[in-house]
Amino acid sequence: MKPYVYITRKLPEEIIKPLQQKYEVNMWEHEDIPVPKDILLLEAKKADALLTVLSDSIDERILTAGKNLKVVANLAVGFDNIDLKAASRGGIAVCNTPDVLTDTTADLTFGLLMATARRIVEAAEFVKEGKWESWSPLLLAGQDIHHKTIGIVGMGNIGETVAKRATGFDMNILYHNRSRKPEVEQRLGLAYASFDELVKKSDFIVCLTPLTAETKNMFTREVFKKMKKSAIFINASRGPVVDEQALYEALVAGEIVGAGLDVFEKEPINAGHPLLKLTNVVALPHIGSSSIETRVAMMQLCIDNIEAIIAGKEPKTLVNKDWMPLVKA
Repeated sequence: MKPYVYITRKLPEEIIKPLQQKYEVNMWEHEDIPVPKDILLLEAKKADALLTVLSDSIDERILTAGKNLKVVANLAVGFDNIDLKAASRGGIAVCNTPDVLTDTTADLTFGLLMATARRIVEAAEFVKEGKWESWSPLLLAGQDIHHKTIGIVGMGNIGETVAKRATGFDMNILYHNRSRKPEVEQRLGLAYASFDELVKKSDFIVCLTPLTAETKNMFTREVFKKMKKSAIFINASRGPVVDEQALYEALVAGEIVGAGLDVFEKEPINAGHPLLKLTNVVALPHIGSSSIETRVAMMQLCIDNIEAIIAGKEPKTLVNKDWMPLVKA
C-alpha cells in the first residue's frame, strides 16, 4: 500500500501533483473552511503524514489516533497549534516553514506600521464614502515614521528583517529578546533594551515574539499605560500575546494613538469585536506571509518535509529536536 497523506486545506493541484504520483493523497475540499475535528480524527487514524495549517488543533488525540502517523508538516513558522511533547513521545516529526516567509512577513509588518501611522486605511475609506469635500491643513494627519524610535519585541529572523527595513527610514532601533544578539546590533545599529525600557521609549512597538507560556498576555493594561501617548502598537506575531480588552481600553482612553493588528486571540475574529469598531485600529486577517510566491514556497517546503520523513531521511525544518523515529506497526 502507498503511504497515505491527508491535507487539511485545499491547495493548488499543481502543488500536490508530485505527491499524488507517489502516495495516496486526500485533501479537504475547502480553502477557507476548517476541516471538522471529527473528520480530522478519522483521517489521522489512517494517515502516514498530515499537512496542516495554523488553525488546526493537532492535540494528543489526533496524534495518537492511528499507528502510522510519522510527520505533521505545518504550513506556518509557528507551531503552537501542535502538541510537541505528544508528537515526540509517539515518534512523530513536526516540521514548519521558517525562512521562506521572512522577507514577505517583514514587508507586511512594516506596511502595517505605515498604514496605521499615516491612517491610510481610514483615509481610503474616507474617499470611497464621499466624505472628501475640501482640503484642510490637518485632514487625516497621522504620525511621521522617519527618524522615530521603533522597538521590536522578538529579534528572530523576521525581527531582524523588520529592523533592516527600519534603517531605510533612519529610525532609532531598540529591541528586546530572550538573548542579546551582538552581531546583529553591530550590523544593523540596534540597541538592546529591557522590555520596560523599550515600551517607554518607543514611538512604534512592534511585537514579533513567538507565543510561549512566558509571552502569553505579555502586553497588559499596565504595559500600555507605560507607552507614550503618541505610541503605535503593531502585532504581527500571535494574538494571545496581547490582552485584547486591555488594548481596547488603552486605545479608547487615548493612552496610545493606534494599533495595527494582523493577528488576534481568536481567529477568525468576529465582526462585532470591539477593536474593529475603532477607527484608529488597522485590522488584517493574518496575512503576514500571504504573497503568492511565498505561500507556494511554504507549501513546497511542507511537501519536501513529508517526502523526506516517509523516505526515512532527515527533514529540512524539524521543530521537535527530541524527535526519535519509531518503527511503526
